[in-house]
Amino acid sequence: MTPQERADRSAAALWEGDAAARQLGARLDAIGPGTATLSFEVQAQHLNGHGICHGGCIFTLADSAFACACNSYNQVTVAQENTITYLSPGQPGERLSATCVEVSRIGRSGVYDVTVTGPDGRRVALMRGLSRTVRGVIFAEEDG
Repeated sequence: MTPQERADRSAAALWEGDAAARQLGARLDAIGPGTATLSFEVQAQHLNGHGICHGGCIFTLADSAFACACNSYNQVTVAQENTITYLSPGQPGERLSATCVEVSRIGRSGVYDVTVTGPDGRRVALMRGLSRTVRGVIFAEEDG
């Protein structure tokens, strides 16, 4: 199995169980070993009292991209710590994209950076996720 095939199968299995991302209306746009891009359209149910995208929705998008990226090796991996910085508001009707890239993966620990952007390319948020690989696999791989 190639690394890309492993990432594809890991993402498909993970995505099937991710009710939070699906309820947000997120879609998986790209996946690869150690990387993922997800997006969603900001709708009325995503707005806060200021009429802009709620930070929790932006965080959910970024965290879901992080989850897909750090689980792309078919090893069960969880978040150990995440920090997010909001840079500009998400506006109603626009599609926000979260792209996660692996910075470091040594042993059971990983560091990932997520950039959330608007359709005009502006940075909406930056998130750094620290991961920890635990026991188990996402799907059974056949030997040979």
